[in-house]
Amino acid sequence: MFERNKILYYALKYQGDWSSIARAIQRKESYQEVPYPLNYVTILDEAYPNSLKELRYPPWILFYKGDITLLKKEKISIIGSRDHCEYGRSSTEEVIQNLPSSYVIVSGLAKGIDAYAHQYAIHYGHSTIGVIGCGIDVIYPKQNAYLYKEMENQHLIISEYPGKVPPRKEHFPWRNRIIASLGKALIVTDAKRHSGTMLTVNEAISLSKDIYCIPYPYRVKNGEGCNLLISQGAFILNDISLIRAL
Repeated sequence: MFERNKILYYALKYQGDWSSIARAIQRKESYQEVPYPLNYVTILDEAYPNSLKELRYPPWILFYKGDITLLKKEKISIIGSRDHCEYGRSSTEEVIQNLPSSYVIVSGLAKGIDAYAHQYAIHYGHSTIGVIGCGIDVIYPKQNAYLYKEMENQHLIISEYPGKVPPRKEHFPWRNRIIASLGKALIVTDAKRHSGTMLTVNEAISLSKDIYCIPYPYRVKNGEGCNLLISQGAFILNDISLIRAL
């Protein structure tokens, strides 16, 4: 309990910044026991997922809303571009519709493909986890407020950042390591050659996760990243039977 309270105190003091928390732990900074109204688990808790411990920089703490037991279930991470194309959207739906319903769908609760991944997961009977890059009580982007409200009650939203921490540009590439780590595999349904989606892929590769990609027609910008990954050895999802067999 001593160490758990210390992690919470540092996380609140430094607004969830991983490096600042690490320095505070190393220096054995003084701390106080503080009451905190929101739910959280630390790296010391049984509910903390083992897959995150495989990261080079595992989160010290996860603030959450919803069903924390979903972290212990088998998961698939699905990602794609914010500025998606219709083919990417429909491919996301087809993938989720045909995945075994036992899989929990993990994505980033961003606009675009992430939002569709959560939406279709709920529609087709999957549980879903959203990993966000801001305070656990901050809804961003605002257009996903309806998803946030549903997921915080029936599914799960997690964040390294305590309440009221605003979304910052550097948070989103950093949170991608969590998305990559949680799933047993990573599915990419829409990706330009240079995009934040590719950062998540790199994290998954570093963890030796299997990467699956939707193939795209020639010269479709939103598929250049997918086709590149396939050419580099990612699995190609070009048949429904392959999706059902995951």
